[in-house]
Amino acid sequence: MSPLTHILLASLAGGLLSMAVAALFTFGLSRRWLTRMVSFSTGVLLATALLDLLPEATEAGLSPHVLFALVLAGLVAFFLLEKAALWRHSHDDAADPRSLARTVPIILLGDGVHNFTDGLMLAATFLVDPHLGWVTALAIIAHEIPQEAGDFVLLLAAGWSRTKAFLWNGLSSLASVAGGIAGYFWLADAQAWLPHILVVAAASFIYLAVSDLMPWLRHEKGDFAWHTSFMAAGIALVPAGMAVLH
Repeated sequence: MSPLTHILLASLAGGLLSMAVAALFTFGLSRRWLTRMVSFSTGVLLATALLDLLPEATEAGLSPHVLFALVLAGLVAFFLLEKAALWRHSHDDAADPRSLARTVPIILLGDGVHNFTDGLMLAATFLVDPHLGWVTALAIIAHEIPQEAGDFVLLLAAGWSRTKAFLWNGLSSLASVAGGIAGYFWLADAQAWLPHILVVAAASFIYLAVSDLMPWLRHEKGDFAWHTSFMAAGIALVPAGMAVLH
């Protein structure tokens, strides 16, 4: 199977599959199980960044000074993008029902850009190693499900039907395929940039886990054992998946 085929399949899985699962959870799963899944996502994100992507970038020849400088720059950049509402939307800002209709375009546009970035990350990882690409795809799916579930809640609260919310969120998710194709043709002739892209991907995972998921989990009451177990399972899944795919 060619790298481009891997990238297309993983992009579709990361976009449409996570969106479809999020719809099922939104329409039927209890809040308690959704929060447990967020714990699992947190573990997968952190383990992928710290145990897989960053070591891979180091083995590709990136010096520690450059690596940590890129991580720092990535974390600051993602914070600034979030504040500017260009990459991701704030669920808290949309909590006021009177502002929900105005936030819908921002939600869809922000998710489209986010999914395009996910496609670029998948292309970078698959061009390095197929097993690394599928582990990254798993991490993307894991963190996209709770985020997409939150998107469905906002769209439905804004008065959209389930069908309309599903179709438009699906179109937004297809941006990951466009990002994967763009990344394949651009990065194929820019191999020297691959370690740098891996570090940026790791920074995005760390930022998502630390700035969004963990603070949200901290305010959830009870289920301490469940959250700990699910987070540990997410962490353990990454090295286990790497061993199997090797």
